[in-house]
This record gives sequence, C-alpha cells and structure tokens, in this order.
Amino acid sequence: MKKLKIAIQKSGRLNEKSVQLLKNCGLSFENYKSSLITAVSNFPLEILFLRDDDIPEYVQDGIADLGIVGENVIAETEANVHYLQRLGFGKCSLKIAVPNHSDAKTLADLNGKAIATSYPTILKKYLDANGISADIRVISGSVEISPALELSQAIFDIVSTGGTLRSNGLKPFADVMSSEAVLISKNGIDGNPVVRELIQRIQSVLRAAETKYVVLNVERNNLDDIVSLLPGVKSPTIVPLAEENWVAVHTVISERDFWEKINKLKSVGAQGIVVMPVEKIIL
Repeated sequence: MKKLKIAIQKSGRLNEKSVQLLKNCGLSFENYKSSLITAVSNFPLEILFLRDDDIPEYVQDGIADLGIVGENVIAETEANVHYLQRLGFGKCSLKIAVPNHSDAKTLADLNGKAIATSYPTILKKYLDANGISADIRVISGSVEISPALELSQAIFDIVSTGGTLRSNGLKPFADVMSSEAVLISKNGIDGNPVVRELIQRIQSVLRAAETKYVVLNVERNNLDDIVSLLPGVKSPTIVPLAEENWVAVHTVISERDFWEKINKLKSVGAQGIVVMPVEKIIL
C-alpha cells in the first residue's frame, strides 16, 4: 500500500502535542527531532516536519496528503485545504491589543493608527470588514514590544493566557478569531482507507482524553438513582459483589462534568469510587 504523508510542526507550540497524538494512535516512529521526514513502521504513513507556515500550502499542493496545523495559519496563508478533524489542543485567540494607557474605545478609534502584527492577512480582512483603515506594520516576532518602541499604537497577535500582554503593559481590545489545531487534507483524499483509519484512531484518542473510567460500589436499593446519573457509552455495567445486596457499577464520565457527577453519586449512596484514565474509546 502506498504510504501517505502527513506534515506536522517541526518545532513550536504544536509540535509536542502533535507527536504525542500520533503516538497515542499507535503509530511507531523514531528520530523525529533530527529528521525532516521519518517513516511510521507499523502504518502506511510518513511524517514530514516543517515550519507551521509551510504546512497548509504543502497540503494544498499535494506534497503532503495530510497536515496538523493551527486554524490561524490556514487563515493567514489562505490555503485551499479540507478540514477533517478538530484536535482540541493548541487553542488560542487572535486579538487586537492596545497599551493600558490608550484612550481607544471603539474600532473606529483605530482609523489611521499603526498596528503591528505577524498576521497581516487576517488583520486586513477584519479591518476591511469593519470599515477601518489602519497602517498594518508586519513584524516577525516580538510584536508585543512595538508600542513601547513607538512603532505602533496597537498590536494584533496570538493570545493564549494573556500573560505576555500584561507583562508588556497591554490590554485586549478586540477579539478577531479563535484557533485550535486541526487535521487537514488536500481536497478529495478523505475517502482514502488509510485516512479513514487514521481519523478513527484520532477520534478514539480524543474521546478517551475527555473521559474518565469510574468504578463504584452501591447498595441495590440505591442502584436506580445511580444509573440515572450515569449514561455511560451505552449504559453502565453492573457486577454483583460478594456482600449481599451490593453491586459494583462500571461506567465512563465526561471530564467536563466529572466533579458534578461524582458529588451527585456520593449523595445517592455511591461508595469506594475508583477513577481511572481511559486510553482509547472506539465506537
């Protein structure tokens, strides 16, 4: 079977989690830190390690069949690619920020102002859509210091926690877009059986990451109350215990409402609650 190629970031904020995702999917590969390409030994796939800015265009042009990259990079390069799966990591926002002492209150106050950014395409589209004419100054790195150097009156950049803005005396002014890592392909390849298998593996890993496996003990007369709180994948598994009138309940709980569920379970008689991570969930 012909090997497909997937492009991921060689270094940067998405590299580690992209590599970990592929390994969690059962893919075996080595030497990725010192190579631009490496073969997966147990799956028909080769991994290309590229600058993130190059990934969308490599996929668009068919040099790579698949890619893992941030939505912000796709929007900036305007590449013609197909979204296959959101991956749940690398989440961030792209925001306009201004100095804490700025008197700008509305977008109209940015008319005629200089805005420093590494994402001129996204920024221009946003400003044009809102009828704002500003001087976009392209800077590749250290965008946050440009107002202090009097190079601009505002910036437009990626914001994760906001710590970098605060440390540079800046405050968020306008949210432009949200971004996370996504699996992309060139158009028309998503029906390939290797691609379908990889997507299935990725989805099973993502479901598991959002889920906890829970085992608890409960008296039978409280079982209905327990089951009503536990939808599980299909339904909870009930196992009789050696002690009469007691059962063990096996189920999974979403990470999002985990503590709320646990507290409710305890309130209706759950005891000896054991919580374990889930490696994969295949539906």
